[in-house]
Amino acid sequence: MLKLQYAPAFFKQFKKLEPSLKEKALKSVELFKDKKHHRRLGVHKLKGVMRGRFSFSVDFHHRIVFIWVSDGEAALLAIGNHDIYQ
Repeated sequence: MLKLQYAPAFFKQFKKLEPSLKEKALKSVELFKDKKHHRRLGVHKLKGVMRGRFSFSVDFHHRIVFIWVSDGEAALLAIGNHDIYQ
C-alpha cells in the first residue's frame, strides 16, 4: 500500500470540484494506493515542462498529477482537467 503526501495546491483544486467528481477522485486515489491497479488508472510519465511527473485518470477529462517521493511513497500535486498540464 502506497503512502501519500498532498500538496496544498491539490487540496485547493480538490475543494473546487463538484461533489460527484470529488467522489470519483477519492475512488481513484484509493485504487492508486494499491500498485496492482495502476494499469487500470492509466498511470503514465509526463513529458515537456511536466517531465519528472506522472499522471493518472479520475475520469475521461480529469487527471491527478503526482511525483514519486520514494518507492513506496507518492506526492499528489494537482487535480483537474487537461489544463493542469500547462
